[in-house]
Amino acid sequence: MRELRLHGRGGQGTVIASKLLAVALFLEGREVQSFPMFGVERRGSPVTAFLRVDDLPLKLRCEIQEPDDLIVLDPTLIGATDILAGLKPGGRILINTDLAPGDFPQLLERAHVSTIDATGIAIRHGLGGKSQPIVNTAILGAFAADTGQISLASMCNAIREEVPIQIDANIAAATEAMTAVRHAPMRPAAVREVARA
Repeated sequence: MRELRLHGRGGQGTVIASKLLAVALFLEGREVQSFPMFGVERRGSPVTAFLRVDDLPLKLRCEIQEPDDLIVLDPTLIGATDILAGLKPGGRILINTDLAPGDFPQLLERAHVSTIDATGIAIRHGLGGKSQPIVNTAILGAFAADTGQISLASMCNAIREEVPIQIDANIAAATEAMTAVRHAPMRPAAVREVARA
């Protein structure tokens, strides 16, 4: 079983990102479970979504405390909350930012870090407004390329099934992100620490 946690803010498409990823994985024959958590104030407030995937039926029905992967749709959440809580040693973090993975040395001590300018991609494709772009399909295209867990075809089919408007623009954003994601492995010291554990 692989567990994933998504962190974003209301209006960015965090919950829909989790749903789209679940549909794409299901289309590839996987067992999936996806659910959000948010407070009463949704727009601009922190939102968390959870996703489990396995080849066997899923029986757990609880929040994910120790994810294998993190997707961060709003990089300001990294310093504001402990989104790294419970991340498994050697886990992966994908961050929506125009910065390079090496600009996050504190994260590279704990995980493999990838970055994608999903905001810029969403704006270029007219997804949401310039002040509140909807970055979900761009970040998922980057996730697909970075992890190899889902194919572009399944991601595009999930978008066609679940996104009611701007389907072509969302597919274009996911496709562009697949070629623009940047990755950095954990630092050797962190790798040695994980090996000793």
